[in-house]
Amino acid sequence: MTPAELSRTVLDAVCRAVDAGELHVAPPDRVILTEPGPGGCGDFATNVALRLARPAAQPPLRVADILRARLVDADGVRDVVVTGPGFLNISLRARDGLLTALVREIRDRGTEYGYGDALAGQTVVLRVPYEVRAEVVADAVARIVATQGGRAEIEHGEPVTLRPVPAPEDPAPLGPDAARWALLHPAPHDRPRITADHLVQREINPLFRVRYAHARVRALVRNAHDLGFTAEPGELGFAGTAGASGHDAGTPHALQTPLADHPRILRTAATAQAPDRLARHLLAVADALLPLLPEVLPVGEEKPGAAHRARLALAEAAGAVLAGGLSLLGIDAPEHL
Repeated sequence: MTPAELSRTVLDAVCRAVDAGELHVAPPDRVILTEPGPGGCGDFATNVALRLARPAAQPPLRVADILRARLVDADGVRDVVVTGPGFLNISLRARDGLLTALVREIRDRGTEYGYGDALAGQTVVLRVPYEVRAEVVADAVARIVATQGGRAEIEHGEPVTLRPVPAPEDPAPLGPDAARWALLHPAPHDRPRITADHLVQREINPLFRVRYAHARVRALVRNAHDLGFTAEPGELGFAGTAGASGHDAGTPHALQTPLADHPRILRTAATAQAPDRLARHLLAVADALLPLLPEVLPVGEEKPGAAHRARLALAEAAGAVLAGGLSLLGIDAPEHL
């Protein structure tokens, strides 16, 4: 079961509870899944019961119990636990299978993984001042809006609708990629730093980590080709990959949450006109990916096997997310770095 399928499963549980007269409420358009928070458990959590409680005129815990009863027997669901004021914490069967399905979905969609229809048919008018950061942010927003089926029109003049804090100086000396990152990575209300730090080719530079992670994936694909094997989603064969909560730092499952969360990030960045959220998300993907890359290829006399093909497929999927995200920000995703 992929995260998208689980979201639909939870939404179906809501609809069935409404049809049965247990909940008198209009079902939401979608159900958002997140990583379980403090005190939570399982693979995913949702606050849908909290969202429905007020319109349903029922306590959140009662709504959560109603939905839990309809979820525990769903295909692919191992357990559902209600925590806190009414969060549903969902554990899935065959956790490795979930990650494999996610990798397959990303590989099928490529750099368009996460595209949706949240803004289908809508025209978003962005009125910006004549200022370099505003222009760059508006351009990135227009690209991201298009991923959700919308269209952006960039205009100048009053009343301004998009006015990030201006750059303190001309970012052009940083070069096109570093300049755009310097302007897009900070939140709109933060003043961007136009400094040479953005050009440092070391891990202290966030842009370097994102682009380096992508370049390493492309190098691994080339190396695998030289060794005579290609990517194929499947069992990953890493020690420690089956932790119950999905917080296995340094394992492939550390990538599961940011990869699964990518569609939500794109949707939020589009509707909130906030490309900085996408930039920070790409950094999270890169930081989860980089520790895994040394174990993708066989070592020494080891022969390429199914686990190596699966690890390469996971790396390729993460690389596709990085490449697609960088492109939306107007930044090059290098094959070599």
